[in-house]
This record gives sequence, C-alpha cells and structure tokens, in this order.
Amino acid sequence: MPRGTRALIGCAMLPSSSLPAAEVAVAPVVPALTFAGPGSAAAMNFSEVFKLSSLLCKFSPDGKYLLRITVWSLCTKSVSYIKYPKACQQGITFTRDGRYMALAERRDCKDHVSVFVCSDWQLLRHFDTETQDLAGIEWAPNGCVLAVWDTCLEYKVLLYSLDGRLLSAYCAYEWSLGVKSVAWSPSSQFLAVGSYDGKVRILNHVTWKMITEFGHPATVNNPKIVVYKEAEKNPRLALGRLAFPPPRAAAGPASTTESKYEIASAPVSLQTLKPIADRANPKIGIGALAFSPDNYFLATRNDSVPNAVWIWDVQKLRLFVVLEQLSPVRSFQWDPQQPRLAICTGGGKVYLWSPAGCVSVQVPGEGDFQVLSLCWHFSGDSLALLSKDHFCLCFLETEERVGTAFGRPGDHT
Repeated sequence: MPRGTRALIGCAMLPSSSLPAAEVAVAPVVPALTFAGPGSAAAMNFSEVFKLSSLLCKFSPDGKYLLRITVWSLCTKSVSYIKYPKACQQGITFTRDGRYMALAERRDCKDHVSVFVCSDWQLLRHFDTETQDLAGIEWAPNGCVLAVWDTCLEYKVLLYSLDGRLLSAYCAYEWSLGVKSVAWSPSSQFLAVGSYDGKVRILNHVTWKMITEFGHPATVNNPKIVVYKEAEKNPRLALGRLAFPPPRAAAGPASTTESKYEIASAPVSLQTLKPIADRANPKIGIGALAFSPDNYFLATRNDSVPNAVWIWDVQKLRLFVVLEQLSPVRSFQWDPQQPRLAICTGGGKVYLWSPAGCVSVQVPGEGDFQVLSLCWHFSGDSLALLSKDHFCLCFLETEERVGTAFGRPGDHT
C-alpha cells in the first residue's frame, strides 16, 4: 500500500444473490512483508499480500459466489466494498503518491479497469481494455500512465492515460508466448518489458516505441563484461580445536562453508535449464526485472538461466555485470536510496552488489535460516529477510553506526 495510506485491503467471495451480505469465505493469504512509509499506521503492505493472494481467489465451482474487495479504514473503521475484481497476475496497483488505485475487472467476459480515489474510494474512471485476458496492470511512478499487458498467449502492452484514453499499443511479435514481466523506471521515462523469448525490450515515454532490446545468451564472450561467479569453500579448521560432536549452531551446512565471488575470464558459459515442453508455465523468459533508484541500472533474471542475475547499464544501453550464483535466484531488490542490489537464493546467505563490487553475507543464528525473499526499508539502512516461518532484520553498516547487527529469526514482530 502506498506510504501513508491507512487502509487494509482484503478479498472475499459473496453469494451472487446477495452481494451486500457479509463475507462467507475469505480467500487464502500468502504471507508477505514490506516496510511501511513514514506516518503509516500499518507495519505491513497488504497490497503486496493481495498481489499474491489474488492468484488463489476464484469463483466457486457452482458459480454462486462472486469475488469482491473489502477496504477497511484503520482510522475511521469504515468499510468499503469493490465488486468484480479480476484474479490475475497483478490486478491491483497504486500510484506512488497514494492518490489513486487501479483495479483490473472482468465483467460480461470482457476486461475493464477502474480507477478509484484512495481518500474516499470513489470511482474516478472506468474503461474497458483491448485485451483478450488481462494479465497485469502497473502505474508509472509519476502516476500519469497505466501499463496494461495481456495474457502470455498474445503479446500486447497497452498504455492508458489517467482518464482512460489509449495512448499507445505495443506488440513485439506474434504467434508465440508473449509478455512475462513489466517494470517502470523510477523516472517514468522507460518501460522494460520482459518476454518469453528471453529478451528485454525498452520502450521510451515519448513515442512508446522500442529503443533497444537486451538478449540473455548462455555464453558471455565480451571480455569487458565482468562476470562474478559464486565459489563455496570449506573453512580451514584447526585440528586441536575440533569439537565432537559439533554444536548445534555449527552442525548445519550453512555454517561449515563460506562463500565468496570470483571474477571469471571470458568466455564464460552460464548454467542453463532445459524447459519441460509438455508442462504449463515453462521455465523460460524474463521472470524478474527491476530498475535501480537512480535509473542507471536494470537487473534481470532469465528463467532458463536461473542462477544468473544480469545487470545492464541503462545510460549506455549495454550489459554491465553478470552474477552467477551456486543456486537458482529466488528474489532480488534494489536499495531504494542507492544502486545496491540484494539477492537471495533460498539458502542461508544474502548477496549484495554495488558498482564497487559484491559480497556474500552469512545469516547468523541457530538452525538453517533459508532466505526465500527480502525487502529493503525505504531508508536503505536495513533489510528484512524472510524464510518460510520466520524473518530477521539486517542492519547495514553506515557512517553513523559502525558494525553490522542482525536480528535472530523470530525476535522481531
């Protein structure tokens, strides 16, 4: 939810014969966590929770229940209801200033978008979209343009103004799997579109035409591109200090190995994953991409090369750095204040990259803490690490505070 917005959004299924009635079944919620902005009453970003839980919200098999969104005010305790939300990949998005919310809807077998004013949840605009099966929507950071993309079966990206006018439509190719991920640059000048063909296409905000495309080959041949490869080695142990049996904290594999990065010489062959052709959601295409806060870098992940993170120089429109991990990359996110990228792979380490270099950090604590996702604080001086059942807070070293402190799993709520 946008910073300062004090409302809680949930979804529920209602009997189609009595829509104003109370909820009868609440959709499952997938845990998610983000830091709240200054002055916000909530400590969690429930819009992110809805993005994940929307995939689990469906019509009942007998067709007697419809989906709606419930908005609870944390200040006045008032409740607002929004009908006809569409359960899709990314069906709800807020403008950065928190003034407007766009919601994807499905009515009479056709896609629509409704724009609401977040102060009183009144409908501002409602318009239909030229999509077969809308997959996601995303506001530009300046709140002036709404990006809408279609199902993966049809390559189509639509750009709408705040009043619902179609500004432009983009299609890179036909008769193949299309859009997989979309990201705006913080300046709203560029729109990055990740496709199933393993390429990222950059659109400009003036003509909405492609200015360049980034490919993700399995071999890096250019010697000017720095390739960091994670290397894991066993620490040297003094024989006179061996303990038998080993203590619990040292028994896990994460504490018996240390990790570091090594610079590989070109040409460098990256580990590739052969997709299974007869299964849904093949592991191909650009599954994740994000711009740095200064608009200088773009980080991407090609799902057919799951262990690698590609970092592109947006100003020079070229590949800058490749980081190859020992395990598939689960998540990455930029520091909101500077070009510093945090990466996790589902293990007990966190990886940080900046133009000065990269480092591997072991998460301390008892047991095996597997970092499945992560989230920066908006100030950029702390990082939340999430496992399946716990999370911990990582406080990064600053000029005012010397040293690094980690919270143990479960110590913070």
